[in-house]
Amino acid sequence: MYHCICVVIDVMDLLPSPPLPPTLFTSIQKCMRHDSLPLKSLHPFATSAEHSCSQLQGLINTADQLAHSLNVYSSTAFSNPKLFSLLRQHLKVDDNLHQSDRRIHHIIDTLRNQPRARYGENIPLDPAVLPDWCIGRLESWGTTAGMETFKDEGRQGGISVVLGGKVVVVDVDFSLNKTELDRPRIMVSSVKTSYAITASDGTTSNSGGSPSLDEFLRRCIQNFCDEVQKTEDVRKSDEAARLGVIVTQQLQYLVMLDKLAARKDDGGLQWFTGLDKLCPTLEAFAASEAQAVASSLSLVKAPLDIFLLRCHALPLPFLVCPSVSFLVNISSQAYLALLKRTVTSASLWDVSLYSLRTDISSIQKGITLVTLTLTVANTGKIFPATMNMPTFTARPTFPLAPQGSDLEYSFPQTMDQSSAMMVSKDLEASKQYMWVLDFTDGGKNAGIVMSQSRMREIELIVNPLGGIDTIDPVMSFGTDSWVDLLLSPDAQVSPERYTALYISPSSVHPPLQLRLTAPEEAGFLLEKVPVHNMKEVWGILEVVREQCWLNEILSACQWIAEGLRSSTEKSTSEGEATEEELQAILDGSLLPRKIPVNVFLPSQNIATDTLFQTPDMDGISISHLPPRRPRIVMTSPERPPISGLVEIAIIYDESRPRGIAIEVNGAMGSDIQTDVLEEICRRGGALSLAGRVWSKALP
Repeated sequence: MYHCICVVIDVMDLLPSPPLPPTLFTSIQKCMRHDSLPLKSLHPFATSAEHSCSQLQGLINTADQLAHSLNVYSSTAFSNPKLFSLLRQHLKVDDNLHQSDRRIHHIIDTLRNQPRARYGENIPLDPAVLPDWCIGRLESWGTTAGMETFKDEGRQGGISVVLGGKVVVVDVDFSLNKTELDRPRIMVSSVKTSYAITASDGTTSNSGGSPSLDEFLRRCIQNFCDEVQKTEDVRKSDEAARLGVIVTQQLQYLVMLDKLAARKDDGGLQWFTGLDKLCPTLEAFAASEAQAVASSLSLVKAPLDIFLLRCHALPLPFLVCPSVSFLVNISSQAYLALLKRTVTSASLWDVSLYSLRTDISSIQKGITLVTLTLTVANTGKIFPATMNMPTFTARPTFPLAPQGSDLEYSFPQTMDQSSAMMVSKDLEASKQYMWVLDFTDGGKNAGIVMSQSRMREIELIVNPLGGIDTIDPVMSFGTDSWVDLLLSPDAQVSPERYTALYISPSSVHPPLQLRLTAPEEAGFLLEKVPVHNMKEVWGILEVVREQCWLNEILSACQWIAEGLRSSTEKSTSEGEATEEELQAILDGSLLPRKIPVNVFLPSQNIATDTLFQTPDMDGISISHLPPRRPRIVMTSPERPPISGLVEIAIIYDESRPRGIAIEVNGAMGSDIQTDVLEEICRRGGALSLAGRVWSKALP
């Protein structure tokens, strides 16, 4: 009896003590962690926007609590000196504990954020067991994604794997090629998706799935099988692991849609069939715009680079995930690379869609691809749901195919969270989801560098009433010029100007000493944008298209901060001038060593709001004006003996045949053909126009 009492007493002693109440010091320390707020990308279109918003709200609440507590303490009289000594001692102990906790947290966070080692697939060495191993991997991926898996080996000598969810069923058929008995090869013969439909009387029937989705899943699984069945000298286990992760991600995405389709009040099969109905309409609209471009250029097929400048983004359904991606911009180098690889087809573009889908992943730079995807909505919504009201901007526009303005499609949405909690207390059933345009390729890229004014345009598209409900302007947090973010993202100091040396590959003109003045306009990294309908998607991609055009032109040269010496510049010794050089100077026939060219980026002064604005802008008075077209202005001296300056303006204009307009002021006596200059810009030589105009001037 006594022993039992002793055991109870020992257990009570081991129980944890209740947590101490928060103090002023602990409240401050909670906000002083190294990762409490991100150092960059603190804006609504960042990936961590919802988390940053909740952290800022917590910081505001903590500041209010501190102010209230300090007011209470200031009215209290403390006269006991021993109490002050004990409080100082207690504060010192707390400070040591919090400093130790912060160091431990920082070390753990650093270790977690280190690049994880990617281990390759454990591929069997015996080729005879590879088919069974591939099927086993697919079953494992389906189980990991949350699907039930079944294997059937009795279908005409083939093998079938069925992956089932609550609504969606994926039937994968494999075939074996036993030409080489010691090295059989497994092929994915077909993939068929179907949906289980439950009627009001409780009966269940199956509905056929999307052929595009079937082909996408078949291609993903087949890519993995092809890689693991290569010979050992060319097979890469890490590449096989990467392809396996892709298959797992696609199955997880289908499971997410499957859970939404199983909800009674959230759209049902619209989560699967909605995009299947939308994508043919988008492809038909893109085809009509391609025909308009080809007709304006008197060509049979529309050049892909000109199409992307003048038309809307090219839809590519089921390219990287079970959704639709959009090709927004392509560089001259990437376009020529795709053009060389393309095969002859009946496509409306000079680069066939088959070659584009096949080779686009192999091009590392010069491709701007945006994907519409469904994600879980975190707590703290920044933008409200669409209000179906006209925006304050003129976007989207449809100059080539006016019928596009009649396309109205809203993406499926989940019901309100408060209603969901009333209907079901299940956490999974109450999750909210939102459609976003992902500009980071699933987190692989940093995003797109955008100027402040264009970020404001995007905000007006998704939230037309943004900034009207608040008065005090909020300045940008730690942002430099958008040119700094583009040309020198890791620089500690923001230079006022950049310089670059442009050397003509064919020596048509002397080297150009370019001098770029960075505009006084903040820059941001566009990572994701929540959308509700196709009108918002088209409007946002129009803004991004113009920014990508500017970014691509500026990125064609290697810029350095003014005052630093470039590695491409060669030091030239100043020798004595000869009589021939002096006479050439007098005659005006001396070729300069460099031609100075000043480059400017006129800022567009458009509607602004409380976040993406500078304090001296008045957004209400000009909010209905159409945005000014982006342009690049270059000035250079006239060719001797003529004095003065030549001004060249490159203007983005989708109404022009090549999507740009060239304006030249000055250049007296020069034989200038604007269509030739436009073609030079199309081939990536926009910054060389000053030299081209100089070479056409009469000596």
